[in-house]
Amino acid sequence: MVSKNIIVITGGPGTGKTTIIDGLIEQGYTCFSEISRDIINEARKKGIEQLFLEKPLLFSELLLEGRKKQFLDASTINEPIIFLDRGIPDILAYMHYIGDSYPAFFDENCKQNRYTKVFLLPPWESIYVSDKDRYENFEQAKLIYTHLKETYENYGYDLIEVPQGDLNSRILFILEAIAQ
Repeated sequence: MVSKNIIVITGGPGTGKTTIIDGLIEQGYTCFSEISRDIINEARKKGIEQLFLEKPLLFSELLLEGRKKQFLDASTINEPIIFLDRGIPDILAYMHYIGDSYPAFFDENCKQNRYTKVFLLPPWESIYVSDKDRYENFEQAKLIYTHLKETYENYGYDLIEVPQGDLNSRILFILEAIAQ
């Protein structure tokens, strides 16, 4: 049930998602930013340094709540195209990556909240940078990419892989693919 173009940009850590979202915002597109860092920072205020590692199910439930809200908010905005930095299936991909199980309502939400298109950014070692919130190394980032690809495909998405390149060429690729 999608009444407009609700587009997900996903990929493993450090692939340029946020840079692309920021570039789309600069061009006037409506975008929803990644919410993981907000959840991580809130947990840090409560004394939990790495919520995803210490309490992965709680972290995932908070992500699900936030990403569902983003999807619902996006469906009410009067714009023809809305971009999201990650989607609901990303949560399951990360749970698969760490080998954790999850309640059935995660799966149900992936089926109920459908995106128009999903753009997947492949691992790109020369731009990959770790930081205090991105603890994965590049090899782990490649594994996460594989889990993302498999998870979205399992939900019936035809992923559009965004080629490496400068910011403008990546944005142009995405916009041209949406127009098709």
